[in-house]
Amino acid sequence: MVEVIPGKVCVSCGRLSDSYTEFKCPKCGKSTIIRCKHCREISNIYKCKECNFEGP
Repeated sequence: MVEVIPGKVCVSCGRLSDSYTEFKCPKCGKSTIIRCKHCREISNIYKCKECNFEGP
């Protein structure tokens, strides 16, 4: 039996989080960006896997 862990992985820090925001890349709109609450609060940089756009 496989245990399902709720949450998603933050693209900024790589940690699994159940408190996150999910949105499309503001530049290309192709990639889904997932950021945990902590990385949003400290303005940790994220990078789009499709177009390499970086945002705070």
